[in-house]
Amino acid sequence: ESLLRLKKHQRDLCDGLTQLQEALSGIPLNSDAEKRLQDVQAKGRQCQEMLVERLNELDLFARRSANLSDSLYREVISSHMRPFEDGVNKFFRMVRDLAKNLGKQAKLELIGKSTQVDRDILEKLDAPLTHILRNSIDHGIEMPEDRIAAGKPPRGQIRLEAAHRSGMLSITISDDGRGIDLDKLRQKVVSKGFTSAEMAEKMSEAELMEFLFVPGFSTAAKVTEISGRGVGLDIALSMAQEVGGTVRAVSQPGKGMSFHFQLPLTLSVIRTLIVEISGEPYAFPLTRIDRILLVAKSQISTIESRHYFTLNGENIGLVSASRVLELAGANLKLDAIPIVVVGDRDSRYGLVVDKFLGERDLVVRPLDPRLGKVPNISAAALREDGSLVLIVDVADLVRSIDTLLASQDLSQIEQDGNDNEENPQKRVLVVDDSLTVREMERKLLENHGYHVEIAVNGMDGWNAVRSGQFDLVVTDVDMPRMTGIEFTSLMRQHPKLKSIPVVIVSYKDREEDRVKGLDAGANYYLTKSSFHDNTFIRAVRDLIGE
Repeated sequence: ESLLRLKKHQRDLCDGLTQLQEALSGIPLNSDAEKRLQDVQAKGRQCQEMLVERLNELDLFARRSANLSDSLYREVISSHMRPFEDGVNKFFRMVRDLAKNLGKQAKLELIGKSTQVDRDILEKLDAPLTHILRNSIDHGIEMPEDRIAAGKPPRGQIRLEAAHRSGMLSITISDDGRGIDLDKLRQKVVSKGFTSAEMAEKMSEAELMEFLFVPGFSTAAKVTEISGRGVGLDIALSMAQEVGGTVRAVSQPGKGMSFHFQLPLTLSVIRTLIVEISGEPYAFPLTRIDRILLVAKSQISTIESRHYFTLNGENIGLVSASRVLELAGANLKLDAIPIVVVGDRDSRYGLVVDKFLGERDLVVRPLDPRLGKVPNISAAALREDGSLVLIVDVADLVRSIDTLLASQDLSQIEQDGNDNEENPQKRVLVVDDSLTVREMERKLLENHGYHVEIAVNGMDGWNAVRSGQFDLVVTDVDMPRMTGIEFTSLMRQHPKLKSIPVVIVSYKDREEDRVKGLDAGANYYLTKSSFHDNTFIRAVRDLIGE
């Protein structure tokens, strides 16, 4: 922005000099005025030359900074990568030994062994690949005599391939065995009670194959130590969904079976869409978004008090993101509504947000484990300006929407944000040395209508509470310079501060710590797990109201 402003100043200077020369061109000037004009023109040219020089320096600095940033980005990514073969070399022996025990012949071929894979993803792939390879040998590869009778070589071929395609990691496991008989699979689906015979007949091959990933489902005729227990493929689906990827199965009866994983290249850096919800930024992983679009109000219809829009012939229900995330509603007056479509083929929702802020690559920062599982949030990241943005757990978000719909809690969802605030905001001071916990408490309190100020340790909090007006103090226990217990004791000894309610929020749940906190004068002693069961907010409301 500074560079653009300087360039604008340069253009304005050039335009000003040109206009001055044009304005004075037809006016006779005496020698003194002529000299002054020449001085102005000389100084103008000098300033212009200096500006050009500075602009060139800034351009060079910007290019070098971009190159350095790109280099650091590549180093961060590469530090988390390992060759694919590092995680799968053990499968050669497993395939050989298992085939021998079953009286079969099988060879594993590894393709793309040097393909770089995120080490966390490689670790998570271990169990799914193990199950798929065991299933392939057990009821994919035929006995040697059966293979010869079918015109195949006696030894079965299993291929494990890794490659980078379209910015994703592609993992394929394929064999040249018998594949899956779709008619038998259809019968199994009906016998398990998953669908009716009539519906099963109408299902496509892809729809039928999805039942292989249902927990407890197995096509094996009998249970063995190797397969038939209904364990395995549901793990593959869970793993793929956990990292923001997909997995699908393809069968060619009599020719073989294949499984295809599409996974992100890395879990450390993800490509996201940043949106604004109730005035706060949130990041949606692009791999978990169906699409984004602006929908005109004229395209929205109402069915049974719910708002919908039509997308490719399908009615997509609209849901307020602020309502699902339990945020204060934004009173927006837009001609076109920003919508993020999430979900799967069975249930898709249009999530209404305030506005789109653009795509960003974000370095993922795990949330403090003391917080437990934060509903609808998977992680956090820092933006370019140093501000924190929460990364949405889309799968959890869809489950939350399903739950709200089932409880009829979304009936008035579109009316959010129409209430005007008549009462002044209550002021809360949050004191914690953890950035993640501070931001979590701040967002939680602000989303419930409170004004929040921050202190980074006990001494900082002591200075802040004496210089400001607060209705409530929320403090951690273990902090540098002054603990939360000491901070609370000082407040209770101060004539002007002793009446301010104090809530201690600690990751410790020991009785002696609770006693110390309450003896020091705290009104509540809570653990940080209280953030996601409303205990914390109920305590705040009990002390200072809404």
